[in-house]
Amino acid sequence: MAAGYLTTHVLDTARGCPAADLRITLYRVTPESREQLAETKTNADGRTDGPILPAERFEVGTYELEFAAGDYLRANGLDGEAPLFLDVVPIRFGMSDAEAHYHVPLLLSPYSYSTYRGS
Repeated sequence: MAAGYLTTHVLDTARGCPAADLRITLYRVTPESREQLAETKTNADGRTDGPILPAERFEVGTYELEFAAGDYLRANGLDGEAPLFLDVVPIRFGMSDAEAHYHVPLLLSPYSYSTYRGS
């Protein structure tokens, strides 16, 4: 059984705080399909309460995290003029090590975002 797992968190860089109550959807992506595996929201610390892809469901492959940035920005008065510059933020990435912890954070503001492979 694989020991790998996936975590994420979101930081609101415009307000300098964790992005609480932001919806995140996880998909497994193949050349033939895009299968939804999980949907959750961030807690007060901007993290999910557990791994978004726990070890018992982990497989190497290509995945996509979809962050509902627009809903979060509107709810927190950071939406500006319509239409939003950022609404849905998809991050597609590969996980090749069945024993690794993959951490994919999102640093978010109304007009930019960044990500990296965290620890």
